[in-house]
Amino acid sequence: MGVLSNKIDREELKPGDHIYSWRNAYLYAHHGIYTGEGKVIHFTRAAGQEIGTGTVLDRFIFSSSPSNPLGSPCPRCGDQSRLEGVISSCIDCFLHGGNLYLFQYSVSPAFFLAKARGGTCTLATSDPPEDVLHRASFLLQNGFGGYHIFKNNCEDFAIYCKTGLLVNTSISVGRSGQAASILAAATAVVSSPLRFLTTSCPGLAAVGCGIYCVSRLVSDIGIRRDVDKVSVEKLVDCLWLRCG
Repeated sequence: MGVLSNKIDREELKPGDHIYSWRNAYLYAHHGIYTGEGKVIHFTRAAGQEIGTGTVLDRFIFSSSPSNPLGSPCPRCGDQSRLEGVISSCIDCFLHGGNLYLFQYSVSPAFFLAKARGGTCTLATSDPPEDVLHRASFLLQNGFGGYHIFKNNCEDFAIYCKTGLLVNTSISVGRSGQAASILAAATAVVSSPLRFLTTSCPGLAAVGCGIYCVSRLVSDIGIRRDVDKVSVEKLVDCLWLRCG
């Protein structure tokens, strides 16, 4: 595991690890918290039950509810294909035939930028495994609110479990590195008038790449200042008040 790939073997997993697996030809990744004994707690959305992006992305990003890669109900989990919210699945259902990757914490800015694809690492520091597992188990019983692709997704759930950090502003993107990458790419495109500052295509590419990298970096949960450490009990209380 390193700059080129976060892929790991199952034997290397430890309880409290933040893991993920790519979906739909590497279009996006599904994230969760490994709890030991081959089980994963993760935040899912069932088909037709999520809040979409309102963009063309909704044609490509499908349900993240787990299912047995063999197509029949899992002997350990049963049929979870229509479930939503925070659930516990065996690692086979979580991976759905994909490879296993470990999300990395406390990386350097240089390493973060070298991992150009968002949703694989963060500068933020992980809390001890016992805190991570407590948050994940508590949210399994009490929920994590409504699923939203940009504001409250599976990566947001896993990062909260690992760090206890929540965004305290009403901006459109949560803690997810995948969502931040989409925003950064959009920012680079919107900033295309900067092409007039360059004299060649390589120059334009360099400007666009720079905008993308800076946007990703300042959006990372380990850099942002609009975040607070929130206990899982307080988070759930706030969710209940919001729904009440």
